[in-house]
Order: sequence, then structure tokens, then C-alpha cells
Amino acid sequence: MCAATLGAGRRDPLCGACWDGIARVEPPLCSRCGFPFLRFELVGGTDGDCGACATEPPAFDWARAAGLYAGPLRDAVQRFKFGRRPALARPLAALVLEQCAAAVPPRAVLVPIPLARERERERGFNQAALVAERVARGLGAPVRARWLARTRATAPQTELDAAERRANVRGAFVASTAAAGADVVLVDDVLTTGATAGECARALRAAGAASVGLLTVARVL
Repeated sequence: MCAATLGAGRRDPLCGACWDGIARVEPPLCSRCGFPFLRFELVGGTDGDCGACATEPPAFDWARAAGLYAGPLRDAVQRFKFGRRPALARPLAALVLEQCAAAVPPRAVLVPIPLARERERERGFNQAALVAERVARGLGAPVRARWLARTRATAPQTELDAAERRANVRGAFVASTAAAGADVVLVDDVLTTGATAGECARALRAAGAASVGLLTVARVL
């Protein structure tokens, strides 16, 4: 476990070499899902959507990830979630603020994607909620964890393909009508296929949210 001082009197469990070794997600990006691509990969005649979003837009309005799920960032996320290292929420949230703050609407309300109760009890915390709380402080935005809830436990998404992931989370979330009219920003650790975030976005839209975005620490390419 690396540990390095990041600022006076503050220690975070990411050394300087690990921090510098994180592959940041940099523009140009798909304006919808935030997928990084080369300039010649922009789809002609669109506003900067990737091919997948131009063909089948996701349920959320936009998504941004701070870094690629590889190398030191992948290791940090895995230690955070499975190694029970909640202190890693601090540098991971700092990374999100560094890379993604400009994408967040001025009146955004942050909503962490909820874990199943059994999984949160086993882990001891919801990693998305810890990151959301710290990102919200940096943005000066409110967090409303109770605006979104799971209606049932779902199987782990890790070993499922895209179609199986969508089926696994279908109807698994319900949103509060308190979200009506709000610019909601979902927060999670990793964006893979977007199945979970998409289902959350549908629930929030059904509850009347004006828009739904997504911030994640990392994304899988």
C-alpha cells in the first residue's frame, strides 16, 4: 500500500507515482457518454456523439469519467471497494473534481448509485456514496442519497455481458418524486456498459428529473 503526502498535513493512500500514472480521460470525448476518441472518429453530422450514442443514445443525458480503468487507477478502485479502504474516497473524488467538474450543471444534485443492503452491510460502506459526498463538497452541491433506491438485489455485473447486465438491473431501481425538476448527477465508481446508470436514469426520469448525468471515477474502454 502506497502512501504519500498530498498537501500540507494531509496523507492519502496514493503515492505520487500512482497519481501521476493514472491515465486521465481527456478530450475529444463523445458529448453524450464521454467516450474518448480521436478527432477523426467524430461522427459526421452530429454534435460530437460517438457511433454507439448516435445509433442508440443512453438513458442518461451525459456521462464523464475521470480516468481509464487500468493500471494504478484500477488497483486503487479495487482496493477501495474490495480491500475496505474508505480513505481512498478522498483522492478518487479529487480526481473526479480535477477532470470532470466543468461538466456538472450549476444547480446539480448528486445522487450516488445505491448498493443492495446486503452488499453494503458486507462491505461496510457504499463506495459511490463516499465519493459523492466528497465531490459534492468540492462543487458546493447537495447530495440526496434517498432520491434513489434499489427495489431488489441483483447479481454482480462483473461476469455478465452487456445484454445480461441490462436484464439483471431492469426494474431494480425506484426514484423519489423529490427529484422532479432537478438536474440530477449520478455518481458511481466505474462505468462499464452503462446498464446500471441507464436504469437509474430511467427511474429518475419517471420521477420527473429534468436531466440526468453521470460522474464516475473510471471507465472501461
